[in-house]
Amino acid sequence: MHLSDIPFGVTTWADVPATEHPGERGVAVWRTQQFGTGPGGPVRVRMVEYSPGYLADHWCEKGHVLLVLAGQLDTELVDGRTFTLRPGESYQVADHAEAHRSSTAVGATLFIVD
Repeated sequence: MHLSDIPFGVTTWADVPATEHPGERGVAVWRTQQFGTGPGGPVRVRMVEYSPGYLADHWCEKGHVLLVLAGQLDTELVDGRTFTLRPGESYQVADHAEAHRSSTAVGATLFIVD
């Protein structure tokens, strides 16, 4: 990730329009901002809320830095490893490094940069 052409700014996430993304089960609600014009394109920053019982409908190969703000997130890697993250815990993974998918029994609120 290369951050360039991003002036200082403040985001009030409640004012960012929400979009719904159905999972295999449940729904993800994204509030998305894009910033800059770095070599890899703009940086996407999201506040994401997963409903209780959410299961992603795909294996993701995009790199992220992800921070759990509330709830509990279960992340499964394509090789079978699983990780449970709670508020204040994060993960990072590079583009095309290790496919992963998310689920949550209780719901989760995440802050994601990719």
